[in-house]
Amino acid sequence: MYNQLLQLQYSPVAALNRTYALSKTNGKVAAIIEAEKLQLTDNHFYFSLLGHLYTGVDNLKAMQHFETALKLTGSPSDKITITKNLDRLKEKKCDH
Repeated sequence: MYNQLLQLQYSPVAALNRTYALSKTNGKVAAIIEAEKLQLTDNHFYFSLLGHLYTGVDNLKAMQHFETALKLTGSPSDKITITKNLDRLKEKKCDH
């Protein structure tokens, strides 16, 4: 459905949602490849998605993407959510 939606009218949000759905069906690595093609480098949702996709695959990269998302967002609620994601990764790093 996302493919059809993107053909009818491209939207960065729909592209990000498609990539998230792809991660659930084809796995994180396949979704990372597709996500990085989007190059939405001014979009905090893009970097937040990459952070989620890299979590468990490459936690250092995940942290870097969450940190970039944090710098790009102006939304206080998004900052809280992104910070929580970063904190979870830092806790996992300390567990090892």
